[in-house]
Amino acid sequence: MKPRESAPKPPKSGISREYFRDGLLSSVGRYADGKKTGVWKYYLRNGNLKATGRYSKGELTGAWKWYRENGKLLQIGKFKNSKQEGLWKRYYPNGRPYDEGKYVDGKKTGLWKNYDSKGSLIRTKTY
Repeated sequence: MKPRESAPKPPKSGISREYFRDGLLSSVGRYADGKKTGVWKYYLRNGNLKATGRYSKGELTGAWKWYRENGKLLQIGKFKNSKQEGLWKRYYPNGRPYDEGKYVDGKKTGLWKNYDSKGSLIRTKTY
């Protein structure tokens, strides 16, 4: 049996491109002192953007967006120290809102709203 090749180690500093096993690009971003920093982009196997957002010293920070295979928005939200923070929204495949609410320190808080696939409010819950 042929020994399995290990993935190349990320650079200590500089641009990094990571690939799926078949050679397609899976992500691109920058490292500083061995930690992810700045804007990173992640890709789906079909080549479309999967997610994009920022890192600071290896921690997720600020606004992030995730996309479906067809390119439509899946969800948006923010991070602080790699924990969900502030308003988050998720969407149905048709682009209409699925739910929305706020996080504090990675936990749901306050009023959350859920919608049906036509965009009508169907439920609320307070955390």
